[in-house]
Amino acid sequence: MTATQSITQQIVDTVNGVLGEGRPGVVPLHVPTFQSNAWNYVKECIDTGWVSSVGSYVSRFEQDLAKYTGAKHAIAVSTGTAALHIALMMAGVKTGDEVLCPSLTFVATANAVSYCGAVPHFVDVEYTSFGIDASAIRDYARKAFERRSDGYSYNKKTGRRIGALLGMHAFGHPFDIEDVSRLAEELGCPMIEDAAESLGSFYKSKHTGTFGKLGIVSFNGNKIITTGGGGAILTDDDELGQRAKHITTTGKVGHKYEYVHDIVAYNYRLPNLNAALGCAQMEYIDALLIQKRALAQRYTDAFATLGGMSILPEPAGTRSNFWFSTLLLSPEIADATFPAIDALHSAGLLCRPIWRPMHQLPMYAHCPRMAMTVTEDLASRVISLPSSAGL
Repeated sequence: MTATQSITQQIVDTVNGVLGEGRPGVVPLHVPTFQSNAWNYVKECIDTGWVSSVGSYVSRFEQDLAKYTGAKHAIAVSTGTAALHIALMMAGVKTGDEVLCPSLTFVATANAVSYCGAVPHFVDVEYTSFGIDASAIRDYARKAFERRSDGYSYNKKTGRRIGALLGMHAFGHPFDIEDVSRLAEELGCPMIEDAAESLGSFYKSKHTGTFGKLGIVSFNGNKIITTGGGGAILTDDDELGQRAKHITTTGKVGHKYEYVHDIVAYNYRLPNLNAALGCAQMEYIDALLIQKRALAQRYTDAFATLGGMSILPEPAGTRSNFWFSTLLLSPEIADATFPAIDALHSAGLLCRPIWRPMHQLPMYAHCPRMAMTVTEDLASRVISLPSSAGL
């Protein structure tokens, strides 16, 4: 047996050991957990006919989210990507701007920037949280950007304005929000939080997605809670909250019967049927998070006995939802990453590598970027393990 085969077998055996003898034949990467009220609320929508974008569950879901996250406003929309698109617009990102965002992220982060007619400007991440590295960006910005009299920073090479700094909480682990916020102030641009993966995660006791001018969360089928699809914009700004609600509901104004719309807007409304599913899960989100953290701890303990691999811990001063339990292999055994993924799948243990970095995708290869030292290193040695709360 080769060294790579030996490492691969250790990983498969360890995951099997954590999940126990009674596991199903195939273990998905992440599936939702539903309790009785999920069916009751959805059935009520079906029985009453209130299944589309009008109904009481949408408002209730928004209120539940605002209360749970501490945000003053939560605007429910059809997807997390739609939420991010509108958040960028509300923050003032315009056609021709550049938006600083991580290359190590799901493609929706960069796509939302493109929807605004802006250009993603990719930045590197750090090892603690896999979030953007404010210190490294500062060093890069001193050479690459100039602050002008209008208060904004501009790319010296392209002449484009830096319209926003967009951070993403990878796998539910909060990045260093305070330092990234300071960086945004130094650059003269708003900070936006892509908290798609971090519902239930807290930075110094405050919920992620509530620190910047705007933040977003996602309720895709593989998230902590799901509405089938769906997302929400979070903000404490009354005007931004009202504008976000208006522009995501086709810009309709308050006429009793007529179809009157005052702006070009978007039909990003979350249907009542989907919101009902979300309301049911918000009732037991704390229990889901306890299960998620317990699973991550079992993985952590099991892999601690092996050399050269470990589960990514939550950063100091944070409380992570451990959306995915993330296995990090040391550089010395990085060659085993994809053979291990193949072996896990063959054993019925569905897992994933980390995202292909954005700057390596064909549609974004031309975009401006800093050196991607950490991003390219991590891309070769991360495995997301089966992480459903029910495990």
